[in-house]
Amino acid sequence: MAVQWKGDGPGLLVQLDRDVPRQLGHQLQEQLRSAIRAGAIRAGERLPSSRSLADQLGISRGLVVDSYAQLYAEGYLVTEVGSGTRVAERAGTTSPAETPLPRVDPARTKSEVDFEYGVPDLASAPIRDWLWALGDAARLAPAALMGDEPDGGDQRLREVLAAYHRRVRAGAAFAEHTVVTAGFRHALTLVFATLASNGVKRVGLESPGPRAHDRIAERFGLQAVPVPVDEDGVDVGRLAASGARAVVVTPAHQCPTGVALSPERRHKLLAWAEAVDGFVIEDDYDSEFRYDRQPVGSLQGLSPERVIALGSVSKTLAPGIRIGWMFAPPGLVDPLVETKALTSRGAPALDQLALARLMESGRYDGHLRRMRTTYQRRRSTLITAVDEFLPTLRLDGLAAGCHAVLRLPDGVREADVVTGARQRSVEVRGLSEYCFGAGELAAHPAPGLVLGFGNVNESRIRRGVGVLAEVIGAG
Repeated sequence: MAVQWKGDGPGLLVQLDRDVPRQLGHQLQEQLRSAIRAGAIRAGERLPSSRSLADQLGISRGLVVDSYAQLYAEGYLVTEVGSGTRVAERAGTTSPAETPLPRVDPARTKSEVDFEYGVPDLASAPIRDWLWALGDAARLAPAALMGDEPDGGDQRLREVLAAYHRRVRAGAAFAEHTVVTAGFRHALTLVFATLASNGVKRVGLESPGPRAHDRIAERFGLQAVPVPVDEDGVDVGRLAASGARAVVVTPAHQCPTGVALSPERRHKLLAWAEAVDGFVIEDDYDSEFRYDRQPVGSLQGLSPERVIALGSVSKTLAPGIRIGWMFAPPGLVDPLVETKALTSRGAPALDQLALARLMESGRYDGHLRRMRTTYQRRRSTLITAVDEFLPTLRLDGLAAGCHAVLRLPDGVREADVVTGARQRSVEVRGLSEYCFGAGELAAHPAPGLVLGFGNVNESRIRRGVGVLAEVIGAG
């Protein structure tokens, strides 16, 4: 669809050679033809008025009128009363009608039910509260806020984030050790880049664990080593044998198995970091959504010199807001801030102040309380549906978060269930998709399906589980 510029729209980049003034009209015509053929001006786009283009180029209006008339005669342009002069629908060689359609990956087409992991209820994003916070931030913000932010992020937001982490997650965070980022993945790339430039060569990653972290690590020259996960969390013994000096963990609610890191493993993990002069990168994933009891505190509170705690609003508010943070050991703050300053400017300044206002106002926690109720209800619906349609199978994972793991019966292949469900318009991922590595290093968890229910309502949850039962039964 053509862009509908208002008025005359932006100016056209036309350069005329004034050393040959008698050819100015021909030059203008040829440059307009070339722009249309190349797709720089697309079919349906409005051209500037003859008066506006003449003023821009410093030539007579009659010269522009004659040029438009010539291109109209050749079929490049059309004119309509009240609509001005536009590029004809069939003009050019790269018009939308002649552009080959991109190939569509069947796995990415829209499904009736999508159990994608890690997606919150997008329809419940607190847009009104966010607009209020943006308005309040704009009203209170000093003029200096519209300049470049401090490299660590907005000072007020850092103070609020650190206070919140101390109060809610029993952390040991302070504003001077807090770095604001443009989301979780931005924070992770900064950590990997900084560790790689400071001598770390190998990083352990939970397997199964969050997807794509191995690819991110390898982009910075780090060797990613898979570390198995069992019912107590990450296997610290296997981690110690891997030769890694850093590890990424999801201790509050492991992604995707749903287990919590046991107290014994917590202490062993921190002792390992001290022994190898290394770091634990804590992804505080899903810590806000525990339904049966209060979640355990952050690892960062036990060892702020060895733990880099990462967080974001992707699951609590919405991924599109793109604000994250990290609480770093004092010795890593300056290198992390330097890496950030050399690679990006971080999240928008007004958005940072808005998040601080949202959290201080109590509206942030009010939204979390509402979403806990929603997700708990959906989790209960999932449990009931599995009991009804798949009574011989079990769901694994804590009473927390927005996903669970459905264990498959012996002899049923994950890939067959995933494909069969997709053919019935239900999208789901197998547990093996969260593993990486090869040979002895590869993890081989029992077959299962990761069922994310954050962005799936109750009726679709029942529909999806019913389809899975049909596929598994047919297998």
